[in-house]
Amino acid sequence: MADTKREIERKYEATDAARLPDLSRVAGVGRVEDRGVVELDAVYYDTAGLRLAADSLTLRRRTGGDDEGWHLKFPVATGIRDELHEPLSDTLPRSFAALLRSRLRHDEPAPVVRLLSSRALQHLTDPDGALLAEVSVDTVCAERLAGEGTGTTATWTEIEVELADDGDPAFLDAVGKRLRKAGVRPSESGSKLARALAETTPVREEKGRRKEAPQTAGDHVLAYVRKQIRTIVDLDPAVRRDLPDSVHKMRVATRRLRSAFKTYRAILDRGATDPVGSELKWLAGELGVDRDQEVLDERLSTRIEGLPGTLVLGPVRGRLQVWSAARRTGSRRRIIDVLDGKRYLDLLDTLDALSADPPLRSAASRAPGKALPRAVLKDYRKLARRMDHALEQPPGPGRDEAMHEARKAAKRTRYAGEAARPALGKPAKRFAKRVKAVQSLLGDHQDSVVAREALRTLAVQSHAAGETAFTWGLLYGHEEATADRRERELPEVWERASDPVLRADLKH
Repeated sequence: MADTKREIERKYEATDAARLPDLSRVAGVGRVEDRGVVELDAVYYDTAGLRLAADSLTLRRRTGGDDEGWHLKFPVATGIRDELHEPLSDTLPRSFAALLRSRLRHDEPAPVVRLLSSRALQHLTDPDGALLAEVSVDTVCAERLAGEGTGTTATWTEIEVELADDGDPAFLDAVGKRLRKAGVRPSESGSKLARALAETTPVREEKGRRKEAPQTAGDHVLAYVRKQIRTIVDLDPAVRRDLPDSVHKMRVATRRLRSAFKTYRAILDRGATDPVGSELKWLAGELGVDRDQEVLDERLSTRIEGLPGTLVLGPVRGRLQVWSAARRTGSRRRIIDVLDGKRYLDLLDTLDALSADPPLRSAASRAPGKALPRAVLKDYRKLARRMDHALEQPPGPGRDEAMHEARKAAKRTRYAGEAARPALGKPAKRFAKRVKAVQSLLGDHQDSVVAREALRTLAVQSHAAGETAFTWGLLYGHEEATADRRERELPEVWERASDPVLRADLKH
């Protein structure tokens, strides 16, 4: 696994009129240490269409300095990136190729820019000698190696201030204030690569109109669809890196996209989207192999921790751990296999093609104020039918199943409202918020149903092993009480979500 660090830095322009001032006067600085000059030679890689640069990703092979090797940077926020490092080699590290697979697909990255930098280094340390930040003045010469502007060069000088590991970002503000007083201004480019590409690309006159804000119903639906596609692609490396909640977020994006295809069938031709929806359902299922077990484990563990110690009888925690491990399927390896597989990559290609050439129907050209509410309210009516059915059922398995079906309809209706929000504004926001409350309540009820099934299984296993089943029975009773509360709360929550005023506002 590649070494990873969080890079927090600020970039500034260095000109003849504004150079690096004395930074020993910055609050907290005890000493400014001159670290000499380092010569760096970096080759940046990308696809022919600069797909990595378009997503603000940086892939480079650099010699010189104490961290020479391959570097891959993912944006986190403005001025913050996760930097991964692999040792110097002649070929792209396999770990980096995997992390870039959702972008590279079937392409091989090739050199696009070479940067030669002469870096004058300073370390800012506190009175005890601990590193606060590294300051560098980089004199850069960039050469375009491929694409438009091949052979073109550009030169500039810039100042970088990189925060030390675990440092306080407020220190960068203090340094920035000192630089601004000296006339040094922030750089307009977020990275050296971005600046190199900008300065070595031939300037051409823009043809046609500038990109406009969404106008039609189709514009708004496509904006939402493309956002979900982008989310899936963006989260691919995070899932591979096993970052917190990444699998869940990617699964949600697949569900949102599939839901949009269903809701907006009057705008997007289902002949094209239905097959894609089936593949999205498959992907969501693969991503959820252990996600549901993870949620259940967390719920049961929380319940156990909430009990007084005197009521936790027998090897309860150990029993839960053994039971959970037996139900897991080695999904970490399985998920990576899915993301590396042809079926998944074909799905990404299909989504790209759909985004580039959307299967729009005639309704797509209509005003969003008419077409979008119609689609949202169609989903609402389906939800209302399922809610009426659920509320009519007597307590028991029949009601549990009916509430589960209502929950799925509520999720789709909520997604429909959220997708329409940019076009319909606050009415769609209020509508989606009320429906989300229904979905959350129904979701907690369904979680209690699943938890009770698990608790009964655990009780049976404990009894068969000669252990007391007391604690499992106690927790079963707690889950029954939770489900009963949710069922009693449901009519009031649904009444707020089914307020006719909410639906009337969507139409105006």
